[in-house]
Amino acid sequence: MSDYVRGEMDITAQENTWKGFMAAFTWSSFLIVLVLAYAVFTITMGMNWLVAMGILAVAGIVGGLVMSMGSAWIVTVVGLCVFGVFLQIIITLAKAVL
Repeated sequence: MSDYVRGEMDITAQENTWKGFMAAFTWSSFLIVLVLAYAVFTITMGMNWLVAMGILAVAGIVGGLVMSMGSAWIVTVVGLCVFGVFLQIIITLAKAVL
């Protein structure tokens, strides 16, 4: 006979793995959507980069709050915006030199 008894196995490790996988999937999916939306707004629609970034930052923060992604998500969105502004400054300076 087997020592297995249905329903008595500790599955906390599997549950934690699933929760981590779903969190990583949610974060990466939302980031991809924001990046693609930014590209659509700036490249195909010709929207100013700063306006597009502002709209998508607000949309990202609101979406993160709706999906209960926590304060780390808000910090990530703000950090990406700061990084984007920094890159745009570098691009502007490079154009001024050339």
